[in-house]
Amino acid sequence: MSDVHCPARVIVARHGQAEYETPEMNATGGSLTTLGREQARELGVRLRSEKVAAVMCSELSRAVQTAEIAAGVLGLPVRVRERLQEFPAGDYLGRPYDHAFFDEMVRRWVAGDLEAGVPGGDTGRQTADRVLSVLDGVADEFRGETVLVVSHGGVILALWGAIAPGSPAAPASDLVLNGSAYTFEKDADGWRPGEPL
Repeated sequence: MSDVHCPARVIVARHGQAEYETPEMNATGGSLTTLGREQARELGVRLRSEKVAAVMCSELSRAVQTAEIAAGVLGLPVRVRERLQEFPAGDYLGRPYDHAFFDEMVRRWVAGDLEAGVPGGDTGRQTADRVLSVLDGVADEFRGETVLVVSHGGVILALWGAIAPGSPAAPASDLVLNGSAYTFEKDADGWRPGEPL
């Protein structure tokens, strides 16, 4: 089998629980809570047997902190990558966070309707395409290997909608728990869900 057919395995994890300076939605920030740091450590412990070759993350601080803690357990450095960040808040920027703003939208994403989007922000298609442009490069660089990518809940839901719409293996929109992880594989035939962790 050529290396083109040797799948890269990408484990996409949500950052640990974070706290924010204000209740208003913004485009940055979030520092891990004590629980979030423990979730990040547990993520690293869970992945010890997975032979992870590299750890990458979104540039948002909550993802960087999670990746650094998990990577410390795994004995690996962290590479921060642009374009892995959460979907933008759009017209909700500056408003107090309310999960209800996004519930229906992300449910549609998981089902495969990636045309739904945040008013004044990105659609699921834009979110998935942005992140997949990075993951495609990761898969090319790490053929036959496993990589941990620490990102965000909305990103994970958009990826499921793009890769395996309507899959029973996908998380419910309100169940992308902090520190949870999902496996995707890519080979010459494209992306598919991997075996659950």
